Amino acid sequence: MPNWISRGLSWLAAALVGVVYGTAGTIAHSLMWGVIPVGMIVAAIACAALLIAVRALTHDRGATVATALGMLGMVMIISGPGPGGSVIVPNTPIGQIWIYLVAGIALLVIAWPNLKRLPRQTTADGS
Repeated sequence: MPNWISRGLSWLAAALVGVVYGTAGTIAHSLMWGVIPVGMIVAAIACAALLIAVRALTHDRGATVATALGMLGMVMIISGPGPGGSVIVPNTPIGQIWIYLVAGIALLVIAWPNLKRLPRQTTADGS
């Protein structure tokens, strides 16, 4: 199988997994335990863990971008009013925080530098 087909299929699979996590996190983000937003904390940890795992295991920023696009796409689609008029992510501070939190996590993981490509420090005295 050519390399571009394999890479495209891996990006598609990554995007589908991002869709699943984005959907689950968006549905669960509003769970509150008293004043503690337990759903948002757990969903943010799960989304961050997925993005970090994809970036670390594939060593491919493109797969991480595909995962983040799937995740953010579902967050944005589900945030709008549904066919029956119901809204899963209401326009409240919790809903706004969730949308920006997912985008911020995705941006941070994608923009994180590849530490293997950083130049090594050398000593000037030669010892």
